[in-house]
Formats: sequence, C-alpha cells, structure tokens
Amino acid sequence: MAAPRPPLLLLLALLWARGLGAAPGADDDDEVPAEWELLHVVQGRIGAGNYSYLRLSHEGRVVLRMRSLRGDADLYVSDSTLHPSFDDYALQSATCGPDAVAIPGHFRRPVGIGVYGHPSHLESEFEMRVYHDRSPEPHAPHAPAPAPGPPARAPDEAAPEEESLLWTVLISILKLVLEILF
Repeated sequence: MAAPRPPLLLLLALLWARGLGAAPGADDDDEVPAEWELLHVVQGRIGAGNYSYLRLSHEGRVVLRMRSLRGDADLYVSDSTLHPSFDDYALQSATCGPDAVAIPGHFRRPVGIGVYGHPSHLESEFEMRVYHDRSPEPHAPHAPAPAPGPPARAPDEAAPEEESLLWTVLISILKLVLEILF
C-alpha cells in the first residue's frame, strides 16, 4: 500500500504548482473585484528585522495586497505616523502567506506604510499591489459621514513629523529644570 502514495503526493504537488491548490486570497488578477482599480505595483527587498517605508497619498478606500516572493515580509499601516511598526500601527497583516490590508477612506492622508522583513529569513523579497476600491463605502447608520479633507488642527498644534528633535530636547530640559526648582 505504500507504493501508491508517492504518485498521489506528486499529483498534489503538481496541482499546487499550477495554482489549482492556491490558498484563498492569493494575489491573482483574476481574483480582483471589478470595482478595484490598480494604482501601483511596488517590488522590493528588505533585510531581516528591518523596515521599508512608503507613503500613500491617494484619497478614498485603498486595498494593499502584498505577497512575499522570497522570505516573509509583513505589512503595517498607520494614519498617525509615517513610520509604522509592530509597536505602533493602526492596521496590520503579518501572515506567513499573502498579506492584505483595506485602508478606509476616512484615514488621514498621507498614510504611512511599513514593510517589515521577518527575522526568520536573512532577506525578504515582496510585491505589493495597490488598488483603489471604487465600490460605495458602507456607513454605519448612527455614525456621521467623515468630513472631506484632513481634520482641522489648532494653529499651535503641529503634526508629529514636524516637531524637530532639538525642540523635543529643549522642552524636556525645561521640564526637568522646572521640576527641580518647584
């Protein structure tokens, strides 16, 4: 009975290689809904434990679909920092297979995208497809529709990226001096 198994395993391997055994959600163009418009295709390499950062300025709902061609790259997204990480993110996909993230239209632009090279491989190679999802965005009946454009800020409030390191150090020293004095 052991003799018939190798041909069965060989057949399964061939089916998998031809894509018939592909996992659901694999990044094939045939599986992309008609409402999605391809905006960009980004390819890159990332070393183990390192990040590669991208910015997304396109308005509306955007879908990122990334597959690791070699190694294991993970995806982190944030609308509050341009350098998201596994410690600071709003959306993430960190699988051993294809990664996908749907960025809602109400996220503040630019959106920061971080691609992380998992330490299990010395180098990871990835391909990310960026789609604009043109389908109508569902709204919760009790939630107001998001206002167009970036949220209003107080005149003295700066974006986190705009603060300089020098300014942060000076404020810290001033706080320390005031604590010692009072």
